Parts: sequence; C-alpha cells; structure tokens
Amino acid sequence: MADFILAGDFRKGITFEMDGKVMTIVDFLHVKPGKGAAFVRTKLRNVISGGVIEMTFNPTDKFPTAHIERKTMSYSYNDGDLYYFMDNETFDMIPLNKEACEEALQFVPENGEVTVSFYNGNPFSVEPPNFVELKIVHSEPGVKGNTTTNATKPATLETGYTLNVPLFVNEGDTIRVDTRTGSYMSRV
Repeated sequence: MADFILAGDFRKGITFEMDGKVMTIVDFLHVKPGKGAAFVRTKLRNVISGGVIEMTFNPTDKFPTAHIERKTMSYSYNDGDLYYFMDNETFDMIPLNKEACEEALQFVPENGEVTVSFYNGNPFSVEPPNFVELKIVHSEPGVKGNTTTNATKPATLETGYTLNVPLFVNEGDTIRVDTRTGSYMSRV
C-alpha cells in the first residue's frame, strides 16, 4: 500500500506523484489569508524531465509519496548514445541514454563514481560527486610576468570539459573542481 502526503505537510525535497508524474518540492509557502481558506503555494520540479512549475494546493489535498532510490555506481564506458554504469554491489551493468547523464559526465572519467537515481527500478538521472579531482590535458602556458589579480586562462580536463583556471596552473596538473558550479577550486 502506498503512503500518502497531505499538501499541508509539504516540505522542500519531498517527492510525490501527481497526474502520473514524479514531482519534488523545490519551494513552498503556507498561506493563511484573513478571509477564505488557507492554501499552499509551491514550486515543483518534475524529477524525470527537469521541468519546473508553480502550483497552489488546498492543505487537505492528498498525494501518493514517491520513493526515489539512489545508488552509488561506477561509470564504465559508452557505446554510441548509451552510457553504461556498473552497480558496485551486484556488478550489473545498467545502460542510460545520453540525455540522462550527459551533464554529469562532464566531470566523471571512466571508472569514476556517480549517484544514479531510480524510480520504480528505472534509472532516470546521474549526479557526479560535489567535488572531483581531474587532470588537465590541455592549457596554454601562463604569460610570465602577468600578475594581474584573478587572471585566468581556459583549460581542458581529461573528460573534455573546459573551464577557467589561474595562470599558475599548468597542463598535466590535477585540479579539484566543484561540479555544482563547474569551477576551479584548487590544485591537488
């Protein structure tokens, strides 16, 4: 039997089913006007498509909760538009299409760990760790004598992702990257 949640109990991060879609609460506000009934104003994200909508609910509206399972897996390889991830416990290989994992794989080399989200046993998204250490495969040398504060240059990582790094960082260096912003953190 499925659990249910009332709109009056909505909090950030809760996932539930609505009209056959799985939604997660991005933001909410309980409103109690002077006249009339209370209501709940929400901002919802469709966890499969990523679309965001704003909706208003009666606090007594009831929805089935959606249980999202997250597993740590290893990125193995890609074959055309399919990307294969290995379950670290069962060693099963799970294929995902390019759209579901393309953004995460900018920061994940082969054999790198990711978090794969499942709904009803079906994988739908891939998240890289918040911080990764990657090697720079191409970067122009810094101009000697250029000591301008915060001067940067483009660098290409082993995954193909390009970001700006300080002038003292060189090709072959390993750097720490914040995957949430796609920015340089430090040299390793």
